[in-house]
Amino acid sequence: MTRRLTILGSTGSIGVSTLDVIRRHPQRYQVEALCAHSQIDRLFEQCLEFSPRHAVVRDEILAVELRRRLAAAGGATQVLSGPEALVRMAELPEADTVMAAIVGAAGLPPALAAALAGKKILLANKEALVMAGPVFMRAVQSGGARLLPIDSEHNAIFQSLPANYRGNPGESGVRGILLTASGGPFRKTPREDFARVTPEQACAHPNWVMGRKISVDSATMMNKGLEVIEARWLFDIPAENIQVLVHPQSVIHSLVQYVDGSVLAELGNPDMRTPIAQALAYPERISSGVEALDLLDVAALHFEPPDFERFPCLGLAYRALREGESAPAALNAANEVAVQRFLERRIGFADIPQIIARVMERTPVSRLESLDDVLAADAAARRVAERIVDGMG
Repeated sequence: MTRRLTILGSTGSIGVSTLDVIRRHPQRYQVEALCAHSQIDRLFEQCLEFSPRHAVVRDEILAVELRRRLAAAGGATQVLSGPEALVRMAELPEADTVMAAIVGAAGLPPALAAALAGKKILLANKEALVMAGPVFMRAVQSGGARLLPIDSEHNAIFQSLPANYRGNPGESGVRGILLTASGGPFRKTPREDFARVTPEQACAHPNWVMGRKISVDSATMMNKGLEVIEARWLFDIPAENIQVLVHPQSVIHSLVQYVDGSVLAELGNPDMRTPIAQALAYPERISSGVEALDLLDVAALHFEPPDFERFPCLGLAYRALREGESAPAALNAANEVAVQRFLERRIGFADIPQIIARVMERTPVSRLESLDDVLAADAAARRVAERIVDGMG
């Protein structure tokens, strides 16, 4: 059976890797829609190669330019623009599978639409669960969607859980999960040196090739904190049963502990095409273009506990998870604002966790019943974060 896909975030690292896997299996997959923000040069090339029926960009100015280029090249792709078009592509009747890879809060509405439409969702946008965990999981259930994680850690956990696992750790003999973390580029950097960290240094991840925002999140270890929140909702496991383990080689992608003493892990080279291929073909297996792991070449694996004092963002994420309801949405919003301002060189690297902590202190926790509640909590936290940043100038 040919799978038909909408790719939300096709020009980012996950989108490019997804298309690389699809390129290797042209008989299995048909791209129906490609959605990007503003990288129309790359999107233009993708449209020519994969001939989607639809393409979406940020605004109409970019859409006009992309239409002009495609018309000149003989392309037949219909070009749309704006957030509403993203939602339409997520619900597209012709597509049965949606790769949700838009970074940040902007990816939540189309991911939620895909859930309500009952799609097979390959979830690379962790903010959908961080911001709106209870709302999103209710949508998955009511829409009859199938949710498959793309983050290498959560995909590893998915592969290491029992095949019949349905969010029942006690009944399945699951004691807990271990989320591995590389430690990022500053694992050994003294805390007093953080004030001098540049955006270029923060984006230079030692193992993974990622976008700038997620690279900074890895450097602060906020990325791992967001993954803890995501894991709670994906696998219905409480925070006290989710442990972070620093593993610099990024070979063991995560582990599941069982009550009988067993620990199951998924290993592989650090390449996102592996979890993408696993989720695309599940429950089958297909080639991803990734070389098999050579354990003799790896030679040794190392582990250490995370340093919550040097990387306070991780503790802030656990705090938000314990507080629940809108607290994770506020955490995520404050982090997005702080990271963007750091990349713009308006604040320092060490300011990021301080801004997040201050936003959480000043933002009351509210109940989440709908997408509107989530977006209101997000907007309120962003306003507080912007005021804090402005006061630092």
